[in-house]
Amino acid sequence: MRILGIILLSLLTTGTWAQKTTWYKGNTHTHSYWSDGDDFPEMILDWYKTRGYDFIALSDHNVLADKEFWKPIPIHPFRQARFREYLRKYGESWVTYRTDSAGQISVKLKTLDEFRPLFEEKDKFLIIKAEEITDSYLGQPIHMNAINVQELIKPRGGFSVAEVLQNNLDAVYEQRERTGQPMFPHINHPNFGWAIKVGDMMQLRGERFFEVYNGHPHVHNYGDSVTLGMDELWDQLLIRYLEDGKPPLYGLATDDSHNYFEYKVGLSNPGRGWIMVRATELTPEALIASMENGDFYATTGVTLKDVRTQKGTLSVEVEPQAGIRYTIQFWGARHLGAGTMADAQERDRVLLKEVKGTKASYTLTPKDLYVRAKIISTRPQENPFQVGDLETAWTQPLVK
Repeated sequence: MRILGIILLSLLTTGTWAQKTTWYKGNTHTHSYWSDGDDFPEMILDWYKTRGYDFIALSDHNVLADKEFWKPIPIHPFRQARFREYLRKYGESWVTYRTDSAGQISVKLKTLDEFRPLFEEKDKFLIIKAEEITDSYLGQPIHMNAINVQELIKPRGGFSVAEVLQNNLDAVYEQRERTGQPMFPHINHPNFGWAIKVGDMMQLRGERFFEVYNGHPHVHNYGDSVTLGMDELWDQLLIRYLEDGKPPLYGLATDDSHNYFEYKVGLSNPGRGWIMVRATELTPEALIASMENGDFYATTGVTLKDVRTQKGTLSVEVEPQAGIRYTIQFWGARHLGAGTMADAQERDRVLLKEVKGTKASYTLTPKDLYVRAKIISTRPQENPFQVGDLETAWTQPLVK
């Protein structure tokens, strides 16, 4: 028996039965000159790569970086200086530009296939092809990202907010099925323009991911007196989805970065929110597989040493920083009934447990639908979405 135990331990530690995994840092919502961002893709990718990110999805509005596109450089000191910096960094042999008779400089943007080799390194840095499908209903903005999309998806429209969302979700899954390539949609900033309500999202089929945090200054992460903030929205949707027999909804943190020159509250800057994905390798296939299994967390600065789910227990351990204190909250909901709309509306999110410290766990009881952890530090977020924000992390829900 002792020999058998040694063999079993060896199989587990060598990866014969259990593959080694690594935490990968990435952002799935980033804009560039290809749409309404204010910088060149190369400069943006350099920013992320040199700051320790492992993967980035460039997700410009209703466009893929795969065609000829000339970008006029605005007559603004910052923009003109950035063009000169871009030219110095990459050289005349790389940068294609022209100046018209009025002195207007236009640059031919490089495509993804052109700039990808400058940055990608196996097991070190990955660029994921993406698109922000930018749609609307009666003037209300309805956006979702398609991650690892292979072909441009044109907005599908619809006769209600929910129908617009569903049509675009279906378009991503149709392409995934047809191409055989792993990809997924995530709903962006529901409160942007106060456009997407919890009732709209409750109706959806195939909705697995949304932004629990978005770094853009106009997305109303915290809601208001009549509209749910993202944390509350998440719990209401989890209750409804689980009672309806749907898979759990997972939350992402993203930059939604547009502005790369000035860094301050009120601008949409990089570095505000990201995800940490535990995967076997740095490939779209491995990252997406882990994300669809809920093996990732969202953060605005808190780093987790470990997140474990075993036998109905969610365990969290923080990677502590000197002088910083942490509060670990476990949120969930109680199972009250058969799951009708009335039941879902009567339920409310429940703070199941709160621990001051760097390690905590919660074991699901027979009455619990799920549990997820939110970790709040005492450290103010650098260049925050809103003044006073503290660095925070969110794990994905553990379901019974």
